[in-house]
Amino acid sequence: MADATYKIQEEELIRDDITEYLHRHETKDLLRFLTCGSVDDGKSTLIGRLLYDSHMIYEDQLEKVAKDSKVYGTTDEDFDPALLTDGLKAEREQGITIDVAYRYFSTDRRKFIIADTPGHEQYTRNMATGASNCNLAVILIDARYGVITQTKRHSFICSLLGIKHVIVAVNKMDIVDWSEEKYEAIKDEYNSFVSRLNFSDIHFIPMSALKGDNVVERSEHMPWYDGPTFLHHLEGVNISTDRNLIDMRLPVQCVLRPNLDFRGFSGTLSSGVVRVGDEIASLPSRQESKIKAIYGPDGEIEEAFAQQAITVTLEDEIDVSRGNMLVPVKNIPHIGNEFEAMVVWMHEAAAKAGKNYLIKHATSMIPGVLSDIRYKVDVNTMKRDKNAAEDSAESLELNEIGRCHITLHRPIAFDPYDRNRSTGAFIVVDRLTNATVAAGMIVDRIVSKPGHKKAPVSQNIVKSDSLVSAEDRQKLLDQKGATIWLTGLSGSGKSTVAQQLEKDLIDQGHLCYILDGDNVRHGLNRDLGFSMEDRTENIRRIAEVAALMNDAGVVVITSFISPYISDRASAREVIGDDSFVEVFVDTPIEICEQRDPKGLYKKARSGEIQQFTGISDPYEAPQDAEITIATDQLAPEAASSIIIGDLQERDIIK
Repeated sequence: MADATYKIQEEELIRDDITEYLHRHETKDLLRFLTCGSVDDGKSTLIGRLLYDSHMIYEDQLEKVAKDSKVYGTTDEDFDPALLTDGLKAEREQGITIDVAYRYFSTDRRKFIIADTPGHEQYTRNMATGASNCNLAVILIDARYGVITQTKRHSFICSLLGIKHVIVAVNKMDIVDWSEEKYEAIKDEYNSFVSRLNFSDIHFIPMSALKGDNVVERSEHMPWYDGPTFLHHLEGVNISTDRNLIDMRLPVQCVLRPNLDFRGFSGTLSSGVVRVGDEIASLPSRQESKIKAIYGPDGEIEEAFAQQAITVTLEDEIDVSRGNMLVPVKNIPHIGNEFEAMVVWMHEAAAKAGKNYLIKHATSMIPGVLSDIRYKVDVNTMKRDKNAAEDSAESLELNEIGRCHITLHRPIAFDPYDRNRSTGAFIVVDRLTNATVAAGMIVDRIVSKPGHKKAPVSQNIVKSDSLVSAEDRQKLLDQKGATIWLTGLSGSGKSTVAQQLEKDLIDQGHLCYILDGDNVRHGLNRDLGFSMEDRTENIRRIAEVAALMNDAGVVVITSFISPYISDRASAREVIGDDSFVEVFVDTPIEICEQRDPKGLYKKARSGEIQQFTGISDPYEAPQDAEITIATDQLAPEAASSIIIGDLQERDIIK
């Protein structure tokens, strides 16, 4: 009834206002979807039937397919719908899909781009390519065989690529006598498997793609199914909420300079909305300005949305070039040269840890290293491959999926893939052949294990030895280099104790220096925030600096919350167990909140500060610190005296 009313309204609009009718169809919503599944599940047949029954095929195409059906057809009928999409000669001869075939069609309600992807395991890379830009996945299942390995593999890849909407097309129901019991069993089996994936919208449709049941027209053979047909669901699925309209990201494709008076920055808006007057920052430099004007294909506009190709001008002459990214000042993505990602390997030559590649991210092409292959994923269980090594895998073979650590030669701005597909995706290119060898999705955290050494970005570097030994420096200073690592909650008294300790050591004639958390974040670590991966990187850098200063014979005093046991263990590993003295400044959180010297707890309680240790983020107290100090019971002078006594016992100072 609703469809009939809609058609009447369309006919009236054509009669009364043809311009409005054409405009409405020009601005119709676009849905990109792919078909995937195992070999012979009927993917190409489904698309062919969809196009045929919706009258989206020209007569000359039909004549050619009818002729080819007699030569290549696999249906024993006059018309084989699969031949509408299987265009390669090898595909027609073998009756399979090899490459991704794209088809375009439109209905009264929506425009569509279909990616018909191959089902063979050896062509998984082609399937992943087809899925990368899709809003919806059609997972075909042969009703005779149910959920098989390739069904799971393709479902996992679709989930990995951020597709939220899924139609599970249980095909070839005619061969199983339109059995409702068989359909329900497949439905239960798939639901049990897919519960571990990130799909938000799953819809099951029993059908016969060859005969057209429940494709465009409702089937008379399955009265027990009361859901929509395949085409009806495609027309109605809501994808408007899938677009990220919050995080404005404009990767700069080129700098437009037609004359001396105009300097614009052109690119496709990856996500979000940008308006004239918005405050923006150019990454990775973090220089700030405001949007002066926005230009679209038809001239100047006031605002632009995701996927629009635009040029913007800025009020200030800041340095912006290709590969930079314009983002809101108050919504900055992560900036760094290291990240972990799920990688789908697409090349016959296996991935090797430590090998150099080119990483294509947004508008940047950066040299980088595949520092480590953490583990492979078993697509049958969605867990780590049991055959992989405990700490890491040696390689990734063709079509395998693994979690990898990538290190780049320079920092880039990126978001986690599950938040922003445009700025969280990248491809890996072989530096010699220029072939695309992998696709990757960035994960929103970096996990560093104690003792886990990452490969340097360049393999052409060698450590050099000094002519002065550590013993020579110790004799000169009459002390050994060491790091006093003070850890505790904000407001626990770390900085106060550190400052008193520094003064007392200097008074006694010992060379020492404080690395304070806030001071370091004004310089060395100013590009880091307070996410888990940023905290980890903050501690790693401090540990490396402290180790260098210890080698020079300096006693380093650090004052950092350093909330995670694993991070402090990593710092101990970098500095060396003999030179690392962990001091737990153990102060109850109630006392810390009463002190609250910076007013941070109050802001955290009101929600102004996110990821605040002790309130919204955990603090993992040391289990076996060398020294524990309770600053609610000890004065700073007494605490300093205890630490100095320990250093003397260790023969670090005299």
